[in-house]
Amino acid sequence: MPLLVMKFGGTSVADLDRIANAAQKVKREVERGYDVIVIVSAMSGKTNELVGWVEATSPFYDAREYDAVVSSGENITAGLMALRLQEMNVPARSWQGWQVPIHTTSAHSAARFKSIPRDNIDAKFAEGMRVAVVSGFQGLSEEGRITTLGRGGSDTTAVAFAAAFGAERCDIYTDVDGVYTTDPRVSSKARKLDRIAYEEMLELASLGAKVLQTRSVELAMRNNVRLRVLSSFEDTDETSGTLVCGEDEIMESKIVSGVAFSRDEAKMTLVTVEDRPGIASGIFGTLADAGVNVDMIVQNISERNYGDHIEAVTDMTFSCPINQVSRAKKALEDAQAANALGYEDLVVDTEVAKVSVVGIGMRSHAGVAARMFKALAAENVNIKVIATSEIKISVLVDRKYLELAVQALHDAFDLDKAG
Repeated sequence: MPLLVMKFGGTSVADLDRIANAAQKVKREVERGYDVIVIVSAMSGKTNELVGWVEATSPFYDAREYDAVVSSGENITAGLMALRLQEMNVPARSWQGWQVPIHTTSAHSAARFKSIPRDNIDAKFAEGMRVAVVSGFQGLSEEGRITTLGRGGSDTTAVAFAAAFGAERCDIYTDVDGVYTTDPRVSSKARKLDRIAYEEMLELASLGAKVLQTRSVELAMRNNVRLRVLSSFEDTDETSGTLVCGEDEIMESKIVSGVAFSRDEAKMTLVTVEDRPGIASGIFGTLADAGVNVDMIVQNISERNYGDHIEAVTDMTFSCPINQVSRAKKALEDAQAANALGYEDLVVDTEVAKVSVVGIGMRSHAGVAARMFKALAAENVNIKVIATSEIKISVLVDRKYLELAVQALHDAFDLDKAG
């Protein structure tokens, strides 16, 4: 039989009624002729509760025991989902990560997939099982210990199973009914997209869109897994939601497909740094060693006149998540104190936000940047930093202008209109 993977997030299985609602959707797909692998998250709020218990018990916890505790939320949901399906006369069985087994690396709380053997689940399908309910977010290390996959692990689990089993599609059920041109809470004109290319979705996810986790989109693109994002709380059919697919499945793309944003950004500038080979390596190597995720980078070259000679200097500006500012500042100041870096001042601005336009149509159309900057200028929104890629333009602006900037760009590229 054809195979479908269905993933239900925490809000979709938050209580017994919602588990029953999700089970009804699974039953409908079985009645359409599919064998189904269901990937479930823990009930909404349960993982945070389990993390809290671990931290209250052992502030400097053993990562292996942390994973053993935190992964249990998904196991509860999987068992309850299987029981509900059985009550609906659907042959179903729950599977924990070690029972599949899902082989991962040994990096506890941040494990990566190595392989998902099909033999055990395929054997049960051959015996008449129609639904395998698998605990998301978890796997089994080489040492035989339970591992967890980190943020968004259940999305990634679903895509990995779709790739391993050659599923026709991977449906991600969540609390929204698809991927929008921007956050509807910011712009009332936001429009749901019928289809979006992997590359666009990857950029949107990495730039702040919360619908899909970045790792899951990367995995889907690499393995050509067709993803569909749709709501757990609405009646759906085969045309519902948003399909994330290859560019070849999209007949004609708009120049820009969406506007993404991130509020939690900071801008840091090293003032008057010596302009010489290796200085950028020294700065960003220091930040990398401190675990700081640097995003946008701008370098300004100038000259300093000492009378008898002129010396080239530079200002180095970069952005990073606001919660990593203290770590970045300490790393740079320690490097300066150890004479590994030399600069006159470190200026930090924590009142900025990142706004980005994304679209595969940008590859073949000129003037996108000019149109973007003109729209922002018309609203008196000043641009602090600019970064570009083949299908993305990002800017840093004052955070107080974030909503205004998003709405202006959404209007400028006519994103409320299809086609």
